[in-house]
Amino acid sequence: MPENEIQVLLVEDNPLHARMLRGFLDEIRTPRFPVAHEDNLTAGLNRAEEQRFDVVLLDLVLPDSQGLDTFLRWKARAPHVPVVVLTGLDDMGLATRAVENGAQDYLLKSQINGALLSRSLRYAVERIRARSEEWDSPMFRVAHQQFLKAAQVVELDDNIRQRLLFPQRTQVLSLPFRRDGYDQVETVFGYRVQHVLTMGPTKGGVRYHPSVSLGEVAALAMWMTWKCALMGLPYGGAKGGVRIDPRGLSRRELQRLTRRYTSEIIHIIGPDKDIPAPDLGTDAQVMAWMMDTYSEQVGHTVPEVVTGKPVVLGGSVGRETATGKGVVILIEEMAKYMSIDLSGSTAVVQGFGNVASAAVKFLEQLGVTILAVSDVSGGVYNSKGLSYESLSNYVAEADHGTLEGYTEGDRVTNKELLELECDFLVPAAIENQITAENADRINCKVIAEGANGPTTTEADEILIDRGIHVIPDILANAGGVTVSYFEWVQGTQNYMWTLEEINQRLRKIMTEAFHRALQRSIDNDLDLRTASLCEGIERVTEAKLIRGLFP
Repeated sequence: MPENEIQVLLVEDNPLHARMLRGFLDEIRTPRFPVAHEDNLTAGLNRAEEQRFDVVLLDLVLPDSQGLDTFLRWKARAPHVPVVVLTGLDDMGLATRAVENGAQDYLLKSQINGALLSRSLRYAVERIRARSEEWDSPMFRVAHQQFLKAAQVVELDDNIRQRLLFPQRTQVLSLPFRRDGYDQVETVFGYRVQHVLTMGPTKGGVRYHPSVSLGEVAALAMWMTWKCALMGLPYGGAKGGVRIDPRGLSRRELQRLTRRYTSEIIHIIGPDKDIPAPDLGTDAQVMAWMMDTYSEQVGHTVPEVVTGKPVVLGGSVGRETATGKGVVILIEEMAKYMSIDLSGSTAVVQGFGNVASAAVKFLEQLGVTILAVSDVSGGVYNSKGLSYESLSNYVAEADHGTLEGYTEGDRVTNKELLELECDFLVPAAIENQITAENADRINCKVIAEGANGPTTTEADEILIDRGIHVIPDILANAGGVTVSYFEWVQGTQNYMWTLEEINQRLRKIMTEAFHRALQRSIDNDLDLRTASLCEGIERVTEAKLIRGLFP
């Protein structure tokens, strides 16, 4: 399903009730609830076989089926679609028996309102996902495949290999917070995962997004371990998040959610334990709230408990654009290696968030022509080039917020954007964008992965065969964690660096890591991703073997 959409099948024979329920759902903006309606069970079951639905609203008393048998017939034919039962006050016993037999919830028709209906449907989907899909994440499968490939190359000891496949610490939260309507309490799922504790405190972002799951944050924590080791940073990998769409929250709700999440994980975070940072759906303000919540609990201000916070609270200059800056630094290095003149080259950037917009800005400064960019609303293409200033000014306008309606180019889909001809393709949005289905149509010389996990393992093999160079995510987007490390160091020393010092140190660390990985790829005839993973895995392995095993 689209990330902000839950497909609903309504099976209800009373037209007044059907109109009422559809009216409630039509008024909800986050998430959206597209509704299909059938007025009998047979038609509903047939519709569920023809079309994928995320949840069904099921009246148990229908023209062609009565009572508990209605639910049991549904469960037998469509067992994987969660069911919320619709009932009248006189059928409460029947509704309760349906829940005992596997329905996710029941709603009294006489008491339904939009907020109650939305929450019931969302929770039904969430509970199914929590039971069956936490570890079964496409991103976690890709992380495992990449790790096992590199582990075979370095002939990793089996004891170490088994130890590194799963995170060392995992916390799963059922997280309540109040909405602005004070009597409405939301319950969402939250996570904090620490992959390896061997290297020092753990480090990793916090994301708020509807796709967040245990498998996703475990994959991201694993990649963060290799990323930190590759850069030579004294951290293990971590990641956290909450499964929610922050666009549907007011500022007050976002603050309450953040403070509650922080209080739930407060015993496992700290400047010497685990240091969160912003990620997808979070920002410097969220980090400020996390820092304040932690500081209130320990009784004094602890700026170094998080990174990516506002500069006035001890954040580092250059942190906001660091990931995009790092991507461009390595594009410069790859261009030198391939003898590509950047001033006459072209780039396509998928995304226009924090990472992507910074990459566009710095590429433009190097004379690269930006042919296309995109965001959640789609993409825009101009063969003569797009202007960073024009794009950013348009998105910054209060009534825009996205690229929707931007007129200085032709509209393209995100799918079309990935296949445009260019020198440099920068996928800087979300995971699993370049797959076996489209890898043979990618039309660039270099892919620089600004996002985490944008390329699947199967796609990697196709790209290698086609001679397309990939600067992998654990290398290309390591600028963010590197400058986060600088922020942590500045916080612990109470001594701040200039932007020039930050940029010099960032360039030095990233270029050295790039050339180590590149040399290994040349010496051992490996693709750059596997070479980079080998570098990171060997450093972690060495540390584990030196520290030994207790007891």
